[in-house]
Amino acid sequence: MIIKGAKINDRYAIIRTIGEGGMANVYLAYDTILDRNVAVKVLRGDLANDDKFVRRFQREALSASSLNHPNIVEMYDVGEDDGQYYIVMEYVEGKTLKQLLKRRGSLTITEVIDIMSQLTDGMAHAHDSYIIHRDIKPQNIMILENGLIKITDFGIAQALNSTQLTQTNSVMGSVHYLPPEQANGKGSTIRSDIYSMGILMYELLSGSVPYRGDNAVEIALKHLKEPLPSIRKKLPELPQSIENIILKATAKNPQNRYKDAREMHQDIITAMDETRVNEKRYVYQYSETDMDSTRVLDDAAREVKEQAALKKEDMKRLEKQESQKQNKILFILDSIFTVLVEMTALIIFLLHYLTE
Repeated sequence: MIIKGAKINDRYAIIRTIGEGGMANVYLAYDTILDRNVAVKVLRGDLANDDKFVRRFQREALSASSLNHPNIVEMYDVGEDDGQYYIVMEYVEGKTLKQLLKRRGSLTITEVIDIMSQLTDGMAHAHDSYIIHRDIKPQNIMILENGLIKITDFGIAQALNSTQLTQTNSVMGSVHYLPPEQANGKGSTIRSDIYSMGILMYELLSGSVPYRGDNAVEIALKHLKEPLPSIRKKLPELPQSIENIILKATAKNPQNRYKDAREMHQDIITAMDETRVNEKRYVYQYSETDMDSTRVLDDAAREVKEQAALKKEDMKRLEKQESQKQNKILFILDSIFTVLVEMTALIIFLLHYLTE
């Protein structure tokens, strides 16, 4: 813990602590050179002692510092001072979406569309620069009093992808938004961020994440294997177009998701159009063992599939009836044969008796 008044790199004077976590402590500081308040995030624990992580963190943080968008927290500086690795960022006076959800429970459709349109716009800018966040969650999104949102932690989120996390709180906080391909040990892509944004949208509307469990492994397996619980069962008045955005974003197979954040953004800003609110529900069928076999089914295809299933059941029923009929005939024939044998034996006995 850095005390008040201490200076980092003989430049950033610590004012107070504004956040603590398993990965880093965040301080409000005063930049004595540029005469402004900034947020300084200092790595802590095992991460600061992991050379591989530190190198990746510095590289990714410098890459993320090139991002310039109103919905992304600006990164000013990356460095090291007496063994302490830090990043200096734009200071945002506001609360995280996680804090907002704890206070409000859930948000209105209008609020969610506004937040998600900003989020996807910011992420589209990052994706245009081939920068993947890899840890989209409400804890990493700030919201200001005027409703503007700011995405944080690009550098740390990307660097974490290359190291083993030992901070339980960090794992549990992220696993609720974990894409199936990451749960399956595969690499992240732009569409991995899309999945996490879909889960976040589900949480903002319903007030809870779709998958829960006693530990990170159990939750990760649910992302990998279980269909997304229907949000319209919780919120029957939710327009189908809104649920469809969530369903498409969280498709198990990345190929069925939005190809990028910009495509998702366009869907969000038109979701409440009269021509869309009552659109057909997206249904995805997937194989748990082969995600490449995933395909989207419209109502017509689903009806054909259901009819095929009914025909299959009818065939089974007919086969069962036919089998029962054949068994009945065999039973009758067996009974007749038994009677004939017994009668033949009786006649032979009588003939033998009469000829004596």
